[in-house]
Amino acid sequence: MRDGKTACPWPRPGNCAPDATGPSRRRVRDGLPRREALFVLCIAALTAGLWFAPTGFEERLPVDAVQVKARVLAVDDAHVRQYGIVREGEQRVTAEPLSGPFAGRPIVADNLLLGKLEFDKVFAPGDTALLVLSLRNGEIVSAVAQDHWRLTLQGALLGLFALALAVYAGWTGVKAVLSFVFAALLLWKVLVPLFLRGFDPLLTALGVLALLMAGIVFLVGGLSRRSLAAYLGSLGGVAVTSLLSLATARGFALPGAVMPFAETLLYTGYAHLNLGRMFLAAICLGASGAIMDVAMDVAASQCEVAAHHPGIGGWPLCLSGLRVGRVVVGTMATTLLLAYCGGGLALLMVVMAQGVPLINAATMPHVAAEIANTLVGSFGLVTAAPLTAVAGGMLLRRGPGRRDDAP
Repeated sequence: MRDGKTACPWPRPGNCAPDATGPSRRRVRDGLPRREALFVLCIAALTAGLWFAPTGFEERLPVDAVQVKARVLAVDDAHVRQYGIVREGEQRVTAEPLSGPFAGRPIVADNLLLGKLEFDKVFAPGDTALLVLSLRNGEIVSAVAQDHWRLTLQGALLGLFALALAVYAGWTGVKAVLSFVFAALLLWKVLVPLFLRGFDPLLTALGVLALLMAGIVFLVGGLSRRSLAAYLGSLGGVAVTSLLSLATARGFALPGAVMPFAETLLYTGYAHLNLGRMFLAAICLGASGAIMDVAMDVAASQCEVAAHHPGIGGWPLCLSGLRVGRVVVGTMATTLLLAYCGGGLALLMVVMAQGVPLINAATMPHVAAEIANTLVGSFGLVTAAPLTAVAGGMLLRRGPGRRDDAP
C-alpha cells in the first residue's frame, strides 16, 4: 500500500494506479509505458520502411504504362457475343480520366471478355474503372479497361475499421491497426518476393511468421510476460502445424497445383517453384492467426488470474490456463472449419448438385486440401493452448522481489 493506493499487480493502463518506481514503469502523457511507446515507434518505422521498400519485381511492368482512375462515359458491345450465361469478345469502353495529365480527355479502351465469369468484367456508363494506358513519347497508343475501381471503397472500409478499433479499444486498437498494416506489408514485401526468388517456402514462411507474430503479439499485448507467454505458445503451435504437415504430406498426396492460380504461376516463368512446399507453407500461414488468438486468450486469462490472486503458484496458474484453453480450442477449431468451408462453398455445392458420394468427394484434391488445412491447423490450435498455459504458469507467477512488468 502506497499513498492509499494499491500497486497494480500487472501493467494495465487505467485499471489501477501504476507503480512509479523504475524507469520501465514511467509512462508518456497518454498512459502508454515508455518502452512500449518506443517499441510502437520502431514497428511504425519498420512498417514505413516496408511501404517504400521495392519488391524487386516492379521492373516487370512497362516503363511507359500508367494507371488512372476514369469514369465510364459509354460502351460499345457490338463485338460481344453471348453464349448462354457467358460472354466473349471485346467491349469498347469510352472513359474519362479523373486525374493526371489526361484528365477530362475521353479515351477509348479495350475490355476483352474471355468467357470466364470469375475473370470477366462488364462495364456500363457511370461506372468507375481502372485504365492502364500505354504511352509513347507522352501520347497514348493503347488503353485497357483493367477492372472496376475499388480502391475508394476499400480505403473507406479500412479507415472505418481503424476508427472503430481506436474508439473501442483506445491505444490497443491503434496498435492493432498498426499490426494489421505491418502484417500485410510483411507478407507482400517479404514473404511473396522470397517465394518467387526460389527460397524454401516452408522455412521462409516459418521465419516470416516468427517475425510477424512477434510484431502482432507484442504490439497488441504490450512488452510483458503475458505477451511473451502468448508468443511462445504461438511459436509452438505453428511448429507443430509445420511438423504435422510434413508428416502427412505423403499420405494426402496432394499436388501443390491444387492452390488457386498455382498453375498460372508456373506458366508465367516460375516452373522451378516447389508448389508442394508452398502448399505446406500455406497451411501454416492459414492456421497462424487462429493459433495466435488461442495463445493470447489463454495468456490474458492467466494474467487476470495472477492479477487478482497475487500469491498463486505456477501450477495452479497453469491449470487455470488449461481450463480456459479447453473452451477456446473447442470453438476456434470450428472457426477454421467454417473459414475453409466458406472459401470452398461453391465447390461443395457442385459436388452436392452432381450427387457425388461423400467418400468420393472427400478424396477429391480440392476437398482433401481443405480437409488437410482444417485438420492440420486444428492440431496447431490444440497444442498452442497447453503450451501457452505452461509458459504462462512459469512466466506469470509472482515471486519474491520479481517485478510484474518484466517482459
